[in-house]
Amino acid sequence: MQTLTLGVSSLVSSRLAYGCWRLAGTSKPAEVTPASRAAGKRALATAYEAGYTLFDNADVYCRGEAERLLGEVLREISGMRERVLIATKCGIRLPGVPHPDSPHRYDFSATHILQSCDESLRRLGLETIDLYQLHRPDFLADPEEVAAAFTRLREAGKVRYFGVSNCRPTLLTALQRACPLPLIVQQVEISLFQRAPFTDGTLDQCLSERITPLAWSPLAGGLLGDGAKRPLEEPVNHPVTATQAALDAVAQAHGTTRAVIALAWLLKHPSRIVPIIGTVNPARIRELARAPEIELTREEWYRLLLVARGEPLP
Repeated sequence: MQTLTLGVSSLVSSRLAYGCWRLAGTSKPAEVTPASRAAGKRALATAYEAGYTLFDNADVYCRGEAERLLGEVLREISGMRERVLIATKCGIRLPGVPHPDSPHRYDFSATHILQSCDESLRRLGLETIDLYQLHRPDFLADPEEVAAAFTRLREAGKVRYFGVSNCRPTLLTALQRACPLPLIVQQVEISLFQRAPFTDGTLDQCLSERITPLAWSPLAGGLLGDGAKRPLEEPVNHPVTATQAALDAVAQAHGTTRAVIALAWLLKHPSRIVPIIGTVNPARIRELARAPEIELTREEWYRLLLVARGEPLP
């Protein structure tokens, strides 16, 4: 698979990343079964064999179980750790932790960042995380405090590079001004049906500051995938049926599938978006790995944009 350098770092990643959100088959550790664990491990092995080299995880994915599964596979497949990049995230605190009445909240405090990193390293069975990201913006975030925590982690050899996820461009700017280390990625939802990053300054900032955008849900939760059926009701502002038909037409011209074209649409952008693939279906993981081979024309790109918008450009 084609590769790129993440931001201004020395990290070289595949053009597609593999996301670990669905890895355990559930969000509740008590519901994880031997079969779902085996399926998750099989998906990781398939992604590795298909050329994915960036694996994106988070401490809250199945409350840490996804990190444990990834760590097990890294130990079971000889040489895998040396050939891949491990990314994970912190900053979301789930309800009921540490106390039964604790609310769902976000936490960019230095204490939480440092503790979360140690816990992720333990679950992953690693000494160093390649890319550590802040998961969702903390309304009480102090950029200077974040910078101090990042510096401690880097100096301790626990993290190589840092990034953010779901951050407003203004918050990313504030964090970068305070932090002496480069923030090399911004992970946000981007797809034909989630186009805000094209107009809210997110991708412009990535271009101007050499930050790599990582796109979660690049297939809009399956609506842009080949297995998606027409919903009972068309989502507001999402002309699903027409967009699927337009994708199918372009796919036929390129001899590929609807989902591959939806990813190729993202890959066309000059900010060098890295879509994060979330399926645990081995056949689909291999199929989507073909997306970097497809080069859409400017006309094809805009035709798909217009259909997904459901209205003319200004």
